[in-house]
Amino acid sequence: MSLLDDLSGLLSRKGSSVRNNISREDMINTSVDRREALVMKCGALASWTPTESTGRSPKDTVIVKRISSERTIDWTSPNNLPVHEETFDMVWAEILQVFEEADELFVTDRLIGADPRYALPVRVVTDKALTALFTDNMFRPWSEEAAEMSIFRDRGFTLVASPDKKIDYTKYKDRLRENPDLRHTSDMMVGMDMDRNLGIVFGSAYGGSIKKLMFTVMNYLLPGKGILPIHCSANESENGDCALLLGLSGTGKTTLSADPSRALLGDDEHGWSDHGVANFENGCYAKLIDLSAKKEPEIFSACFHSDDYLNHGAIIENVMVYPDGEFDLFDERYTPNSRGSYPLRYLTNIKESSVSGHPGTILFLTADANSVIPPVSKLTKEQAMLWFLMGYTSKLAGTETGIKEPVSTFSRFFGQPFMPRVPEAYADLLGEKMDMHGTQVYLINTGWTGGPYGTGHRIDLPLTRKMVEACLSGKIELSEMERDPYFKVMVPTSCPGIENSSMLDPGNTWENRADYEARARKLAGEFAAYFQKAYGSQNISDEIAAECPGR
Repeated sequence: MSLLDDLSGLLSRKGSSVRNNISREDMINTSVDRREALVMKCGALASWTPTESTGRSPKDTVIVKRISSERTIDWTSPNNLPVHEETFDMVWAEILQVFEEADELFVTDRLIGADPRYALPVRVVTDKALTALFTDNMFRPWSEEAAEMSIFRDRGFTLVASPDKKIDYTKYKDRLRENPDLRHTSDMMVGMDMDRNLGIVFGSAYGGSIKKLMFTVMNYLLPGKGILPIHCSANESENGDCALLLGLSGTGKTTLSADPSRALLGDDEHGWSDHGVANFENGCYAKLIDLSAKKEPEIFSACFHSDDYLNHGAIIENVMVYPDGEFDLFDERYTPNSRGSYPLRYLTNIKESSVSGHPGTILFLTADANSVIPPVSKLTKEQAMLWFLMGYTSKLAGTETGIKEPVSTFSRFFGQPFMPRVPEAYADLLGEKMDMHGTQVYLINTGWTGGPYGTGHRIDLPLTRKMVEACLSGKIELSEMERDPYFKVMVPTSCPGIENSSMLDPGNTWENRADYEARARKLAGEFAAYFQKAYGSQNISDEIAAECPGR
């Protein structure tokens, strides 16, 4: 018997205790009745996870490695951790035993992808009502017609999830990792079998484990069909012009994509096919720490608007609350990674179909705390492929003698943990689609000017918005361009809305230009070192490699 046959047999035996595709109201009510969540003053549901589940568990996220498909996955990436098929099957059998003993099981059938031509049917089976509600928030509603249209109609994905139970770690020594915090073998697994279209979330109660597992699956499947998956925001002008914004945490992706003059398709994962761009998801899973109604009114309203709890259904994860049912979004003692899950329809400026045409403009966002990357620059196709491979930004490290030094962070395709294929599969598709559709890519630095962190200051958001607007409208092309000597990109000498055009050359904003040049050479050297480490043995063309700073 196959693993799916084992699951089907179990569901049949459980009979009426299996809650199959119950209504959203029933999911909410059951989550509350089972004490999996508490109703807050506004009507949203609050939940808390164990401390080991306040974020993803990358060291426990594994992919089955087998000869038939191993060459399609980049096993040199630190995020692609292999697991033996036998181990995956053992965990599957164990989670089914947990289900056998559960008083209720919940089944949801949903779709990943707004374009029915490649929407992935996904069935989630879980012993937790709140997890079923999470899939209702995040994944797209089931449509028999869409499922029949899909290239994946005969290849649906099945995910089994027991977030609150733990694996019997004594069975898995030398099969799963040794967890130094536990002082024994790990008791959780987030596992994917790409060949059999099966997934497991066992022991991780973080909602993002389910969301990101399914998006990792999509990011694996789509390039094989000529579709480029992109970790990005997407929006559209009144004229239907589509733009994509890519950037790691802290670069301003959510803020800059929330433009009142443009309709939002989605803020996290999209596919770019021969027919245009389509959002993967049905909802958002937003970070809530320090969120304010003034700065992010759309997200705040989506999470905390007042409604009857049976209609609300936003899941507020790991936020500090008070006895009166109020939230404190500025208290990070439990975790700085508090989250809110809600349907896209809770946002006002959303395009309901979540699909658009081919993007005319793509913006790569970086928050360079070194203050050496230009605030706005234009990329050639080869440069775009290079910066796509690199996925650069800065993060601020710990304090040393009172000063925080920026740390360079590289995350391929601006989403390394979720891009399992060999790197050329994604980079080559980007280049092909840029050529085919005349797409222009720009690099926007939302980081520092006037010197590095500790000396200079963050580029003012209104100025960044002017640069973004100039790129989206094409007006930036009216400026002359000069090649940056360190990062090789083309830098405009002027930009509409920027009165002090000298700031477009970052060296002009430093007190001492020699210090700027030294810092720029240092960062360019970090680019070259990382490229060699990550891609020196990969199938990356010489034309792309030549555009790497420092080479």
